[in-house]
Amino acid sequence: MSELFDQINPPPRLLMGPGPINADPRVLRAMSAQLLGQYDPAMTHYMNETMALYRQVFKTENQWTLLLDGTSRAGIEAILVSVIEPGDKVLVPIFGRFGQLLNEIAIRCGAEVHTIETEWGAVFTPEQIEQAIIKVKPKVLAIVQGDTSTTMLQPLDELGVICRKYDVLFYSDATASIGGNPFETAAWGLDAVSVGLQKCLGGPSGSAPITLSERYVTRVRTRRHIEAGIRDGQHTDGSGLMIRSNYFDLPMILDYWGEARLNHHTEATSMLYCARECARILIQEGLDASIARHQLHGDAMANGLAAMNLRLFGDQDHKMNNIVGVHIPDGVAGEAVRTALLRDFGIEIGTSFGPLKGRIWRIGTMGYNARKDAVLITLAALESVLRRMGHPLSAGAGVDAAMAFYNGR
Repeated sequence: MSELFDQINPPPRLLMGPGPINADPRVLRAMSAQLLGQYDPAMTHYMNETMALYRQVFKTENQWTLLLDGTSRAGIEAILVSVIEPGDKVLVPIFGRFGQLLNEIAIRCGAEVHTIETEWGAVFTPEQIEQAIIKVKPKVLAIVQGDTSTTMLQPLDELGVICRKYDVLFYSDATASIGGNPFETAAWGLDAVSVGLQKCLGGPSGSAPITLSERYVTRVRTRRHIEAGIRDGQHTDGSGLMIRSNYFDLPMILDYWGEARLNHHTEATSMLYCARECARILIQEGLDASIARHQLHGDAMANGLAAMNLRLFGDQDHKMNNIVGVHIPDGVAGEAVRTALLRDFGIEIGTSFGPLKGRIWRIGTMGYNARKDAVLITLAALESVLRRMGHPLSAGAGVDAAMAFYNGR
């Protein structure tokens, strides 16, 4: 006998962790629009509009600014697998879990990966990265801008000049940071950037916007391959090694998004609508306004947490605007607090990984949830749980501190 299920009806949640976050209602409405054929002129028009919008998000004029169908990890993998040939040297500075991810993906691509590491809660200086480049002589520098596992924001503004000096391709994963922190693709000299929607862009996971410089595209075009099923007499392959992934083969994906419209995959229509709306909302608000909003509510959250006799984690001079790490107090069961918040208040906050597992909570204020009511409700709920678990703090301290911060701005 087949088992029957009801329609999906998720419980109400306020997602105040490191992501995903609650999607903007306008994004959810866009996702419910009717589907189109992948070569319908209306569909290709939306694809072109999406490219134009994300050029503004990334702050670049790069022609090749488009979407990868998949989570933010799809963007990372496509950029790395398309440019790395077996034996290529790649430098990965690691200051958290997602630097480790870049390391692993580059290894899987056959790279000779070199890493430099710093303690979780700190970032690198440009001098440290330049010295590693001089020593390693890599083809690619791959670095995370904002690593939610540590809540730290790595400065990138001086790295592009360094990479050009030593003829290194400069790639950054900015999934957790773009839209809530400054990001300047052109001004900082980046060759490739990948992001996701589920953080400051206010959407769900499932689409990975990327932007590629002509310098990067020229390199990967040497590995261009046309599938036999769509090849005709006008098509020629590049001279380089075939890219090891079909799905993440960027030269083929560029042919799909470009004027040739060579078939590669069937575009995820609803996710394209979603990504387009995320970018449209951000551009409508204004990049500077969005960054200021994330900083305002992130700082209010941090002030409220500190007033609750909680110690903030990491180098606060390099903290992301949209997430804060908090040391779990001695004598408090961190997972019990998270469980109580979810069960009694419908609020989710995050824990962490690796050396920080069980040591900190991560509380996000990003995207649609970077707003005053979400901050105050989270602080009030966390205070209630902590007081019942015996953590010493003054009643109302967190909300009062956050309100004082808001009133002082």
